[in-house]
Parts: sequence; structure tokens; C-alpha cells
Amino acid sequence: MIDCKNIVKTYSTGSISTTILKGVSFKIEEGEFVAIMGPSGSGKSTLMNILGLLDAPTSGEYYLDGHDVSKLNDDELADIRKNKIGFVFQSFNLLKRTTVLRNVMLPLVYAGVKSKEREKIAVAALIHSGLEKQHYNHFSNQLSGGQMQRVAIARALVNNPSLILADEPTGNLDSKTGEIVLGTFQDLNEKQNRTIILITHEREVAEYTNRIITIRDGEIVEDKKNSRRKAGSVSRP
Repeated sequence: MIDCKNIVKTYSTGSISTTILKGVSFKIEEGEFVAIMGPSGSGKSTLMNILGLLDAPTSGEYYLDGHDVSKLNDDELADIRKNKIGFVFQSFNLLKRTTVLRNVMLPLVYAGVKSKEREKIAVAALIHSGLEKQHYNHFSNQLSGGQMQRVAIARALVNNPSLILADEPTGNLDSKTGEIVLGTFQDLNEKQNRTIILITHEREVAEYTNRIITIRDGEIVEDKKNSRRKAGSVSRP
């Protein structure tokens, strides 16, 4: 699904240039659950932005589903983000005074899905995310952190993306709630064959995935299968 070849990212300010990624290469197959792990400043967030088509490499090639996306224009990249990539962020990025259902349906509005289909699709995504039905008509600011993250996961699922990118998805959660959210990702990977890339600075979080790519100072220093994966908790509505 993903093939990165010698990805370099350099930012320039005036006469000063800073290289964040220094020739990063790796492949991720369809259906993998992978952690990209590294300390602050390692380049992992920059790499996630490139994988999510939110930024472009300075040089190198990025193939997504066999297509060299580095050659696409802004409109073409926006179409791929809308149809193929689901994002889950640490800060949830939900509309506070909007119901859970409406938050999840919002990407369907942008996708041009007919109104009578939106709620059906949104409810299915919320079921897969594990949020209890009694919360669907609550405002998002009435939910706990773990519940908000489940709404964010559901929102990432509604367009049936082939790739989910989760950026520090447990960063604002306590350890028990984080374990439940990570269990939800495991469930989506195992039962729906979702390809999931989880960005984290924590080894303990990375160990819930099946493969760990470690990045430091803009370079991959380790890429290995995780044979002793931790099992998360999954509760169903």
C-alpha cells in the first residue's frame, strides 16, 4: 500500500535550511498495524504529514496504492485525502457544540453523500468505534476524553478509508482509557483489515501494534515486527 523511497524533507527560513527527514525508505503492506515511534523532534510528525498528503517531500518518492502521489496537484491530493485516508488526532478536533452524530456525519457532507444515507453510515461507524448508543445525540463537549476519541475514530471511518493515520491518539487519555482506544484500533485492524499507522513517542503505546518503525534525528534506526504485541481492551455498545 505504501512505498516510501529516500524521502527527504528540508525547511528553509531565509538562508537557514533544516533537514528534518534524511532519506527515509520503508514499505507498509495493506492490512498492517504499524507504529512510527520516536522522541520529540525526531521527524515522526513530519513523516505523518507526508503520509497523510498534508505536506510534500523535498525529494524522494511516495507511492500510495501504486501511485506516485508526489506528482499530483492540490485538488488530486485533496480527493485522495477525502476518499482514502482517515485521520485521528490527539486533540480529537471535534466541534464542541455539535452532537456526536453530526460530528461523524460532517465528512459525508463534504463527500456529497445524500442526507438520508449519512446517519446510517455514521451510526455504523460509531458502532465499530465502540461508543455507546446513548451518547449519539450528546454534544461532544459532554463526553469523556475516551468517548471523544471514539467519536474521532468513527469520523475517520465514515468514508471507508483504506488507510487510518493516528497521531498520538492516547496522548490526552489516562492509561486505562488509552488501552481501550488502542484495543479499538486492534479490533479495526484484525476484523476489518484496516491499515493503521500510529504515531507515538511512547514505547508502551507502540507495543500494541504489530510492527514498530523507530525514527531518530530524521532517520529510521530500527524496523521490526512486534512478536509480543500487547492486547488492548475492547468494549462494545
